[in-house]
Amino acid sequence: MNRRDPAPAETAHAGLELDPEYEHTPVPTESRKSLLTVSAVWFGFPMILTNAVPGGIVVALMGFWRGLAAIVAANLVMLVYVGLLSHRAGSTGESFSLQATKTFGRVGYVVASGFLATVVVGWFAFNTGATGATLHQAFGWHEQLVAAVAGVAFGAITFLGIRALSWLGAVAAPLFILVGLTALVIVSRDHDLATVLDYKGVGGNSALTFGAAVSLIMATFADSGTMTADFTRWSKNGRQAVIATATAFPVASLVAQITGGIVVAAGAVASAGTVGGNFLPILTGGHGAALDVLAAVFVFVNLGSVCSHCLYNGALSWSHLTRTRMRVMTIVLGAVGTVAALAGVWDHFLDWLVVLSVFVPPLGGVLIADQVLLRRRLDGRAEAAVRPTAFAAWAAGAAAGGLVHWYAPQFSDAVTGLLVALVAYAVLEGIPARSRGE
Repeated sequence: MNRRDPAPAETAHAGLELDPEYEHTPVPTESRKSLLTVSAVWFGFPMILTNAVPGGIVVALMGFWRGLAAIVAANLVMLVYVGLLSHRAGSTGESFSLQATKTFGRVGYVVASGFLATVVVGWFAFNTGATGATLHQAFGWHEQLVAAVAGVAFGAITFLGIRALSWLGAVAAPLFILVGLTALVIVSRDHDLATVLDYKGVGGNSALTFGAAVSLIMATFADSGTMTADFTRWSKNGRQAVIATATAFPVASLVAQITGGIVVAAGAVASAGTVGGNFLPILTGGHGAALDVLAAVFVFVNLGSVCSHCLYNGALSWSHLTRTRMRVMTIVLGAVGTVAALAGVWDHFLDWLVVLSVFVPPLGGVLIADQVLLRRRLDGRAEAAVRPTAFAAWAAGAAAGGLVHWYAPQFSDAVTGLLVALVAYAVLEGIPARSRGE
C-alpha cells in the first residue's frame, strides 16, 4: 500500500512551507504546473558544460559535418524516446517509479527503479566532482573543498523540490548561451570560424563510427531521459509534456553539443579527442577579472543544474523504494554522492557512458512498449509481483546492445538495444494473448 503524500501544511520545515512532491501517488490535476515551469525544468537540464564535452569529442573524431549529423540524429531519437514516455507521464501524473511498478511488477520494479536511481546519483557525483576539478584547473582552487561545498549547495537546491529546479533552469540556460557566445567571440579573435565547416577531425574515418557517436550522445541523458516522468508528471496533460521535452531534445541539448563542436572545429581546444568541447579554459585564459568571475559563477550554476536534476531523480525513486520522503533521501543520497565525488569518479566518464548506452535504453524500450504501445491492456491487467516478460525483454535488448557495441560498432548500441527490447516485449506479451485466442 502506497503511503499517502502529505498536504502542503505537512511539509513545513523550519518555517519554510515546501510543496508536496507526491513521491508515492500521481500528481493530482490541481497541483500540476504551467507549461513554462515544466519547460524550464527540462530546458535548463541538458544545456550544460558536460554536454558540450561529448559534442566536441564527436566532432573531433568525425569531422564537423559527420559529427553534426550524428549529434542531430541522436537528439531526434531522444525526442521520440523521451517524448513518448513524457506524454504518458503528463497524461497520468505518474512518476518513473510508478510507471516501472506497472511494467515490472510491485516487487520487480525495485530492480529497474533502483538501477536507474543509482545511476543518476552517479551522475550527481560525477558532476559534483567535475565542479571541483574544473575550478581547480581554472583558478587553482582546492579541488576537494570546492567539490564538498558544491555537493552541499546542490543538495540544498534539490531539497526545495521541483519548483527550485524550474528556477535554476530558468537561470542556467540563458547563462550558458551568454557564456557560450562569449567563448566563441574570444575564439574568433585568433581563429577563423569560417574554417569550422571544413574541419575534418583528428581521428580519420575509422576513429568513431556514426552508430557509436549516436550512442555516445544519447548516453549523456539516457538515464534521466528514461526517468523523464519525474519531471513531466507535473505537466497539465500529455501534449504539454511533449512540448516541454522538445525544449530539451533537441533544442537545449543541441545548443550545448554544437557549441562544443564549433569550439573544437575552430581549433581552440588542445587534445579535443579526449577533452571534447570543454570551452571553460577559453574564458579563463587571462581575459580579465570580470570574465573570471563570470566563469566561476557559470560553473556553479551550470553544473549545479545537472546535479540537482539528477539528485532529484534519484531521491524521488529511492524515496518510493524505501517508503520515505524525497527530501529525506535528498540528504542521504546527496551525502553519498558527494563522498563519491571526492573519491574521484570524474576519471571514469567515458566508461560510465558505455554502461549507460548498453543497459539504459532497453529499459526505456520496455516502458514504451508497455506504457504507450500496449497501454489499452493496462486497465484490465491483474497486478503482479514480478512480470517476467518485462525482464526478459530488457535482457534481450541489453544483450543486443552489448553485441553491437563489441562486434558491430558501425551501428548504435543504444538504438539497437532500445528497439530490440521494445519488439521483444511486444512479442512476449503477444504470446499469451494468442494462446487465449485474443
